[in-house]
Amino acid sequence: MRKIKVFLADDHPIVRKGLMSLLVEQTDIVVVGEAENGREALTKIEQLQPDVVVMDITMPLLNGLEATRQIKRRWPSIHVVMLTIHTTEEYIFQILQAGASGYVVKQAAPSELVMAIGAAYDGETFLSPSISQTVIREYIAHAQSASCENTADVLTEREYEICQLLVEGYSSREIADMLVISIKTVETHRGNLLRKLDIDNLADLTKYAIRKGITPLD
Repeated sequence: MRKIKVFLADDHPIVRKGLMSLLVEQTDIVVVGEAENGREALTKIEQLQPDVVVMDITMPLLNGLEATRQIKRRWPSIHVVMLTIHTTEEYIFQILQAGASGYVVKQAAPSELVMAIGAAYDGETFLSPSISQTVIREYIAHAQSASCENTADVLTEREYEICQLLVEGYSSREIADMLVISIKTVETHRGNLLRKLDIDNLADLTKYAIRKGITPLD
C-alpha cells in the first residue's frame, strides 16, 4: 500500500493538531513534519521531501502563496494543497497561478482534504465543490491572458519576501539577518519594490500587501 508523505504548514498550533488527528487515521497517509510559517516550511521541506504539502495562505514571515511558488520552482514534483478560509476570487486566482494542486476551504468536510491529498499525489487537481466552477474557469482564462497583471510578475522573489517582512514590522537589519544578506541589499530591494509599485510609504505598501494577499489583515 502506498504511503503519501504529507507536510503541514499552518501558523495555528490547534489547526495543525486537528489536521494531524484527522490524517493519522488514514492508512495511506503519514505526516512527516510541520511548520508554523512559510520560511520554516521551506527549510523543513528541503530536508524531508514530502509528497504533498498542506499549506495555509496567511502565515507570518513568508505567506503560503509565495512559499508555494518557491516549492514548485525548487521541487516541481512536490504537490501543494492549499487549505484556507479565503474564498474570494483574488485568492482563487493567485492560488492557481502559484501552482497549487488543490484548494480546500477550512469549512469543508474533512473528507475533502483527504481526497485533495490523494488527488494531488496522483497528479490531479482538486477544488472544493463549494467554489464556483464558473469563477474558476474565468480566472484560469484570465491567468493565461497576456494582459493579466500578477504581483509575482511585478516583483522578484526576493522583493516579494522583503515586502511581506516590511509590512510585518521587521527592520532592515532584522530582514538582513533573516535572509542572510546585507542591509544595503535590503534597502536596494526595498527601493526597487516601492518604485515598481509606485508606492512611497509603508502605509500604502501595507494596504497593497493586504489587497494582494501578501500578508493577512491581522
